[in-house]
Amino acid sequence: MLDNVVQMTRASSHMTGVESIDPAILSVMREVDRRLFVPEEVQDYAYINEALPIGQRQTISQPFIVAIMTHFLDPDSDQTVLEIGTGSGYQAAILAKLVKHVYSIEIIPELAKEAEERLANLEFDNVTVKVGDGWFGWPEHAQFDGIIVTAQAPEIPQMLVDQLAVGGRMVIPVGPEDHVQTLEVVTKTSETEYSRAQVLPVAFVPMTGEAQKIDP
Repeated sequence: MLDNVVQMTRASSHMTGVESIDPAILSVMREVDRRLFVPEEVQDYAYINEALPIGQRQTISQPFIVAIMTHFLDPDSDQTVLEIGTGSGYQAAILAKLVKHVYSIEIIPELAKEAEERLANLEFDNVTVKVGDGWFGWPEHAQFDGIIVTAQAPEIPQMLVDQLAVGGRMVIPVGPEDHVQTLEVVTKTSETEYSRAQVLPVAFVPMTGEAQKIDP
């Protein structure tokens, strides 16, 4: 699986500017067994470099996408990170090995419950999961050193920018639901300003809830 991640990273470097994924991230991806985060019926495909269905019309992201998004987030062991879209809990598990604490929001109650139980059973005690609309973030625990959004957003959610610490990064797929989106890295440069870098065309399942009311 990781051989394909390495190959795709090199092949996409002309767009991303990334020749290789941070070795610490690759090490964690070797350690965290993706098979434990997918339904039984697709476990035979757990180690291929593709997105897989996890139920509720949702997916677990392609390993390359998990790697490159985590790389752009630039995680550090003393950071607190917000994840929008818990899904199966795989991305949260990867981050939990790299940062101090992960707060993760999932809008689908069944997925949130399953992910919370899975992460607890695997002894990820630095991940907190709640059911909610990720468009609004988790203001009680802001400011976050990093925010990772694992679903398509029609635009940059201002409330998430507001909850990002100055100097922090948000990695988010932005664009219309029915077209290819663009993976963007948002860097908070001051209390009121941020920069945006477009790095890669991607295709994610859409954010629901408040995001569905936005006309991109």
